[in-house]
Amino acid sequence: MPRRLRHYRVSLEEQKESVARKDREQLLGFKNNRHKKDPKRETQMVDCEPFCQENQSRRLYTPLLDHTNPFLLPRRIPNLPAVSVSKTSSRRNLTVLSSSVETHSSNSDNLIPILATSAALLFLGLGGVRSSACFAATSGRIPPDVAISDDNALTDNQPILDSEDVGEYDSEELKAAFEGYKSKTYALTVPLRIVALRNSVPPIWIKNFIQSQGKRVKFRLEFRGTIEDIFSELSKTIGEGIVTSKSAGAADIVSLGDTWLNFAISKKLIEPVQGVDDHDWFHTLSDKWKVYLRRNSEGKSDAQGKIYAVPYRWGSMVIAYRKNKFRQHNLAPIEDWSDLWRPDLAGKIAMVDSPREVVGAVLKYLGASYNTSDIDSEVTGGRNAVKHELASLRKQVRLFDSANYLKAFNVGDVWVAVGWSSDIVPAAKRMSNVAVIVPKSGASLWADLWAIPAATGVAKEELGGRTRGPSPLVHQWLDFCLQAQRAIPFEEEIIAGASPSAIDHTRVPKSKDLTKNKPKLDTNLIAGVPPPDVLTRCEFLEPLSDSASLDYQWLIASMQNPNHGFMHKLQHFMFQASKVLQL
Repeated sequence: MPRRLRHYRVSLEEQKESVARKDREQLLGFKNNRHKKDPKRETQMVDCEPFCQENQSRRLYTPLLDHTNPFLLPRRIPNLPAVSVSKTSSRRNLTVLSSSVETHSSNSDNLIPILATSAALLFLGLGGVRSSACFAATSGRIPPDVAISDDNALTDNQPILDSEDVGEYDSEELKAAFEGYKSKTYALTVPLRIVALRNSVPPIWIKNFIQSQGKRVKFRLEFRGTIEDIFSELSKTIGEGIVTSKSAGAADIVSLGDTWLNFAISKKLIEPVQGVDDHDWFHTLSDKWKVYLRRNSEGKSDAQGKIYAVPYRWGSMVIAYRKNKFRQHNLAPIEDWSDLWRPDLAGKIAMVDSPREVVGAVLKYLGASYNTSDIDSEVTGGRNAVKHELASLRKQVRLFDSANYLKAFNVGDVWVAVGWSSDIVPAAKRMSNVAVIVPKSGASLWADLWAIPAATGVAKEELGGRTRGPSPLVHQWLDFCLQAQRAIPFEEEIIAGASPSAIDHTRVPKSKDLTKNKPKLDTNLIAGVPPPDVLTRCEFLEPLSDSASLDYQWLIASMQNPNHGFMHKLQHFMFQASKVLQL
């Protein structure tokens, strides 16, 4: 036995003498009764005398075997069998397993060495990361506390300081902590704020986009009543340099009408979409859209210009009429623009107050284009003819009011309504005996676009006090809106209008289950799209040329006694248009 066992010391020196005396008494009783089994005596002292003969006083004292004392070892049964000692790989648990070898109580000569050997092995195992228990005692370190379990396993409850021993234990704790950290949504979220026109975005889009992006997106969608509201908000914020976190100018994307695009570009309210050639959504976009949306810095169409906006729905001007009133008065159905000049419909028409749409209807009636650049040279009869027909239409129309023309149509004050399909189609579905047609000579087309506010470079405290750029999810949103699946809400007439892919008249098949119980509308629209032969004669409204702008101003100035506020609005519109063109 190594000599260092003789140096094992006990910290409770004040109990040394009393403990030694009690130990001797118990030892004498054990030797005299070693052939007798006493069930009341659960534990006995383990004699270390064979291994510590040089110093009889350095025995393992009984008080040290009490598990309530922090310096103690568990008591063992007197008839102790042979044992085997094993240690777990983490070196945090010490296990003592009973052997199947039987020890005969009659062999008194072998009992004491066996017990002593077991005790010595127990001391060696107790040392944990140390080479021996005696070395730990002489070094002044407190022996670790141990507890015994029902399966005879000794578990070390004191933390082991060696880094090589705690790796496995701590890695589990760190792994659990890291998994909890990853589950927090704020760690991986990217914001995307959109300000859109009310009733222009299908609700299913919002749900599907959030699902496609997962927890990383912090999606926020806000609505405004009209495109004019969004444009005015952009003008007051970005145009005047007053951008707040809740304004449309601070959004990542906003809705914008195609007729407002040139004004927004010329006033630098929006910025070009960067890197369009590197994204799939741009390559799938029809060439018709690319040609129409390429603009120069003044907002005019330019084949070498940049893409400032991306379409997400479109439609056309339509004419709605009440079939029951027409049958009651034996009136012929409306088929084209020329029907608006019929005497039997005088005072029975309500129309939007957009100057481009009103003057455009006159041009279509005269067989010209909405985008006529020179009225004198391109229209039969020139400006005088346009002036005369415009005055006649004003007498036919009872109300020019984009906000209230459908109300007058709904209550029956007028029998005909002329407006955008996004307004008329939903209202017609709520009514009965209403037909909706796209004039067979063609109509103007409208489009709702996604644009990026030009807030880059605007350093404001509300925006974080830094130069702000668009969200990195802008292109993901644009790509999502132009996927083929996004056309289904328009095909199912959940939202009025059509998908940008339908500009080439390619359609997504309808689901019979979704259209089974929906009211059927009497219309020549096919899933929100004009018939192919009519679509070829339809056109988007391009920015007015300089000569066309002068023609419009001359027509307005020649009008006398404007009614219904229409001419006042027309004059205001032309003044704003001429002002922008001079910038």
